Amino acid sequence: MKRSLYVTVFLLLLGSTVFAGDIATFVDLGFSPDSRYFMFAQYGLTEKESYPYAETYIVDVKANTFVTGGVKKKRYEIVSYPGHDGIGALFSILKTTSTETTKYKIDHLNTGRPLYILLNGQEPKETIEFRDFQTGRRYTVTLRQSSTGTGKTVSSSFSIKVVVELLSDGTKKEFVVGNPDYVRQGVAGYRIRQILVTPDQKSLIFVVEKDEADTSGKNVRYMIEAMMF
Repeated sequence: MKRSLYVTVFLLLLGSTVFAGDIATFVDLGFSPDSRYFMFAQYGLTEKESYPYAETYIVDVKANTFVTGGVKKKRYEIVSYPGHDGIGALFSILKTTSTETTKYKIDHLNTGRPLYILLNGQEPKETIEFRDFQTGRRYTVTLRQSSTGTGKTVSSSFSIKVVVELLSDGTKKEFVVGNPDYVRQGVAGYRIRQILVTPDQKSLIFVVEKDEADTSGKNVRYMIEAMMF
């Protein structure tokens, strides 16, 4: 009985070490009618204090950058009870975004079409291959990343190589998304979590998961890269 108890305690401690830090939840908040602008959010609970937080972003898809005033972040210093996930922070911050969502005509029902999703527990691959039979395209997507340092001193960069092949005639086009020379301090690595095609079928949205080093472990946050054909 004692041995079983010791093993149980050890596994619990091991689990707390492996999963230390907080993992944000990504939310697709939709596109403008012309697919020019895309809005997304992430929310969760801080690992140390269990404070709910939320962030919203509006992206100019063509320019692959945030619009002016399109980034909002808020942490609410209210301790959450067990079982809460912080979604209340998202509801609260969305009340402050009406000016921007109206200006850029964001339609929360116009969320694009998923082409690829990395399921929880699935091992991420460096190269992803898939087809979109609606548009007649085949995709080969390769995530290239590099990092230096460890712990608090870690830094990294990434880029995404995209090969698009038309199934009708085999014509191929190549694109590079992201800047491999842009180094992010405190980020240990990246994964492609989702790939969406915009409602007008003219662009791709890459939802990139990044591992941020923290004093208590590893935090997971999201960013996006946009690519026009």
